[in-house]
Amino acid sequence: MSSSTPPSPSSDAAPAWELARLFPLQGQWREEDYFRLPTDRLVELSEGCLEVLPLPTWMHQMIVDFVAGLMRSASAAVGDDARVLQAPLPVTLFAGTIREPDLLYLTPPCFPRSPTSYPDRLDIAVEVVSEGAEARHRDYVAKRSDYARGGVQEYWIIDPFDRTVTVLRLNGDAYDEVGIFRSGETARGSFLPTFELPVDQVMRLADEVV
Repeated sequence: MSSSTPPSPSSDAAPAWELARLFPLQGQWREEDYFRLPTDRLVELSEGCLEVLPLPTWMHQMIVDFVAGLMRSASAAVGDDARVLQAPLPVTLFAGTIREPDLLYLTPPCFPRSPTSYPDRLDIAVEVVSEGAEARHRDYVAKRSDYARGGVQEYWIIDPFDRTVTVLRLNGDAYDEVGIFRSGETARGSFLPTFELPVDQVMRLADEVV
């Protein structure tokens, strides 16, 4: 349809396509467009394209809450004045890409410039993998690339389906694999060395809700 041709009205029981035309096309979204988006859904921006995320499950949130508690205790032990926060909190990694990690670890240099703005960097990102091939690709492939490009020092992937915890450490502009930790092991990184995550304790939470 030509841009000069007025849109025909949507019929009853059809989506209101006219509203969609008020927003940018996929691939053309900018940060300012994203922050004007009126929605309470979990939405991320990747290379100018919107991605609508599935709502988290009970299992997902139980794991996030447990890991956040351990990370806060580890941060308090070193007294680094860092903040451990949980989604939703958008982080602009680079132009055209905004992610909302399940769990964020930010030291003071990463804090936003004002209480009403958002961070544009973070030190550790943690994602808990959701069910489905699309979610797995997003966490293991797309976000791995985005977090590395955005300078995130460590990326932790907690996978309750494969029952693993993957820890990645930034080396230049890509991640090195610190380790893939399984049952009986304790996951550790290096950015926050006091943070230790026993894999069995995490997976026990997944088992409780199966």
